[in-house]
This record gives sequence, C-alpha cells and structure tokens, in this order.
Amino acid sequence: MTAMAIPRPAPSGLKPETRPGVLEPSPTHILDVRDYNFWYGARQALFDLRFTIPRRAVTALIGPSGCGKSTFLRSINRLNELIPHTRHAGDILLEGVSVFSRETDPVELRRRVGMVFQQPNPFPKTIFDNVAYGPRINAICREREMPERVERALRQAALWDEVKDRLQAIGTSFSGGQQQRLCIARALANEPELLLMDEPCSALDPAATQRIEELMVELKQTYSIVIVTHNMQQASRVSDFTGFFYLGRLIEFGDTKQIFSRPSDERTEAYITGRFG
Repeated sequence: MTAMAIPRPAPSGLKPETRPGVLEPSPTHILDVRDYNFWYGARQALFDLRFTIPRRAVTALIGPSGCGKSTFLRSINRLNELIPHTRHAGDILLEGVSVFSRETDPVELRRRVGMVFQQPNPFPKTIFDNVAYGPRINAICREREMPERVERALRQAALWDEVKDRLQAIGTSFSGGQQQRLCIARALANEPELLLMDEPCSALDPAATQRIEELMVELKQTYSIVIVTHNMQQASRVSDFTGFFYLGRLIEFGDTKQIFSRPSDERTEAYITGRFG
C-alpha cells in the first residue's frame, strides 16, 4: 500500500522518531490516540482520549448516543474540519505519523482511512463507476486496470456474484444491504489501511446485518476496522476489542470478551447490561 506521507530525512544525529508527530510504526497497532480533545465551538465533546487501535482486528466503540463515538471516528480522517468553529488538542497518529501534521494531505488521508456511514450512500452512478470513483480521482491505477480493481473490491465486499452481470445498473436501484456492501466496496477500492464504519447496520434488516457482520470478520484478515455500534450483541459478535465511551470520555478499553464478561468499571457494566443508555 502507498504511504500517505513519507517524513523527510532527519538532520544528522536526529532520529526520525524523535521529531514531533513522527514515530516508527508499531507492529501491534495502527492508530495511536494521545490526549485527544475536541470542541464544537465552546462545547467540549471529547476529553483526554488515550488508547491505541490494534491492527488487523475489529475494534468496536460503544456507548450512549451523543457520547462522542462518531465525533472521534470523524477526527481520524479529519472530516470534522469541514464543520465550522471546531478545534482539537492532542494528537492522533496513523502508522506513526500525525494525521494533523503539515505533511499529511487530507485527501490522501481519506484514501488511506476509508469510511462507511450509517445510511448507505451510493452515488447515482453505475455499480462499476461507484467502485471506480475513488481510484479514478486519486489516480491510483490506469483505466485499463480498473476492471480488475473493481472486481477485486466487489469480491472483498461479498457482492461480486450478485452484481457481476449488472455492473452498468445504477447503484441506488439495489436493496439497502447491497447498497451498503457497495459502499464498502467503494472504500476498499482505494486500498485503505484503516476502515471506519459508523453504525453500518442500523438501517438494515436482520439478514443484511448478518451479511455485513460476516463480511467484517472476513475483512479483518486484511484490514484494521473500527466500528461504532449501539448494538451490544453485534459488538460482542464481531469485535476483538471494545472501547466504552461515556460523556465524551473513554471509560474502558480492552479485549471484547473481558469487557463483556468482567468489565473493570461499574459504568461499563451498567451500560452493557442495559441499566442505562
């Protein structure tokens, strides 16, 4: 995969990892969150977040509505910058490089960090053009190589067998579950290093939800995935690690089995057992 920002050589006698915002990539985690805070105007939405996201695993973020999960997700690929009067403090490092550094191109960052939203949002284009859209605007491959890339992404999204004879059909004409998998294929076509999923199943029926969950388990063999979900059963089924957010703070983070069977904080236990939220 193509790196987003290659740090310039450090001056003689100064190791790259000692420069602000740059570290050697970790073999165990893809994302390093360091004392991260976020504000919408005068209102603080996130407080002193500090944790790491493991690579090639599914990490679920759970917690009541309005507790900062989606705000954090949009911080990773800097979508929050599109909202007026927002600001942040602290840092988020992707593969050892700050996503906020001057060397980080936001457009390239959003290629490396794919995102799937709550509501399926395919473009009013053909299935082929939906999947090819990112590689085309990012000039990732030549046009003659596009059919192979589109097929690979559709196969990864478990959609190829259903649409291979209808690639010129408009993406919005399919079922909700198929549209969501098309959006996943569109993200995968950019060959991201991290895939963010913001409640990707909340608008889907049980059958489509099951297929998306199975897909996440398959994709983690290749990709690092972070999913925001309000479905406790879903989090326990698909994730390897879970973080519990409450009132803008990360209360607890750890192995999913441990979080759901032996949480260390009484607020986590109260939430996952349905006593609030």
